Amino acid sequence: MSTKAPIQPQFAGVMNALAQGIDEGLNGQRRPKTIGFALLVFEFGKTEGGRVNYVSNAERSDMITAVKEWLARAEGRVIETETKQ
Repeated sequence: MSTKAPIQPQFAGVMNALAQGIDEGLNGQRRPKTIGFALLVFEFGKTEGGRVNYVSNAERSDMITAVKEWLARAEGRVIETETKQ
């Protein structure tokens, strides 16, 4: 798992262990990996002016795109349409 900005020391060990377990649970030994994820950790009451710690199994640019898409859906800026497969 890689991060650009270091995880705060008090969260680093547990976040990296969780990330490894999540990745193994989602992707197993499959290569190339097909499922990406991000784990965000923050302290309640400290998000304004505080810090959100991040770890992922994806490239930073791919995860930023995924988070932007999720935010748009969470804020109601995306209208779901049915797709035929």
